[in-house]
Amino acid sequence: MSAAADSINIDRILAGEPRAVARAISKVEDGVGDAFELMKAVFPHTGKGLVVGITGSPGAGKSSLVDRLAGLYRQRGERVGIVCVDPSSPFTGGAILGDRIRMQALGLDPGVFIRSMATRGNLGGLARATVDAVAILDAAGYEKIIVETVGVGQDEVEIVKTADVSVVVLVPGMGDDIQAIKAGIMEIGDVFVINKADREGVLRTEKELESLLSLAHRPDMWNPPIVKTVATENKGLAELASAIESYGEFQKESKSGGVRRAAVARWRLLELLRERLLERALEGEGADEQLDQLALEVADKRRDPYSAVEEFIAAGTLGEPRVG
Repeated sequence: MSAAADSINIDRILAGEPRAVARAISKVEDGVGDAFELMKAVFPHTGKGLVVGITGSPGAGKSSLVDRLAGLYRQRGERVGIVCVDPSSPFTGGAILGDRIRMQALGLDPGVFIRSMATRGNLGGLARATVDAVAILDAAGYEKIIVETVGVGQDEVEIVKTADVSVVVLVPGMGDDIQAIKAGIMEIGDVFVINKADREGVLRTEKELESLLSLAHRPDMWNPPIVKTVATENKGLAELASAIESYGEFQKESKSGGVRRAAVARWRLLELLRERLLERALEGEGADEQLDQLALEVADKRRDPYSAVEEFIAAGTLGEPRVG
């Protein structure tokens, strides 16, 4: 083990110490210091936990569903890590200040680790930081890792794609089925949940979903189940957990599981490559000054941004990073 990896208490992370896990996630989220060395040390210890991505429109009851599903896993003696992703500002309230309050009781359980993540204006994507956070929780021995996203935009779709099982949550009577088609999440759902199934219109929503799914063609030939739940009353949670496990097992046994893992690995490589190349470009000698000058020219309409970027690249700023 390298000195850098040792300095970030990799053994404490592998032992599942919450404070060490929290610090490690902060490090990769901020992308500072020896974050790369940390992930190099963590990676060989991943692959044991089941990663469940949960997405859906705001108001679908995702937080309540995550809360109760995590409670079910805890009853079965499994350790649970929860990553709540908010691609918007942490000051908007949203998931970090609102929905998280409902998870306070769960947060007191030493077998549950909850972390909210949001963009902080740093280089690199939130999706990459989230995947790294999941890897840390996996290495720390959490058997189930739930990633909950706030909405159904492109960022959320990218994040949920990296999960072992993707769960799409809809509710009856809110037009979520149409929204799901628009956002493209029909393609990523391995399990569909109609939450708040005690409302009117649940059968119509179920029939529309069945019709949409019959038109979709999945390369792995999996037929995504539709599970009806009332999370606040703990109804349908056992069925949901069973559906999640079923697809997890299906993936292990089918060839498509390897194809999916390869696709996720390729995506991770591209994310890291983008990040490192951008970092290197901005660390180049005189890069800031050149960017400022080009920005002024673009703002004054003296130059278009496309040729400005070409000039920036041609200037050799993507060469070796400067020393000192």
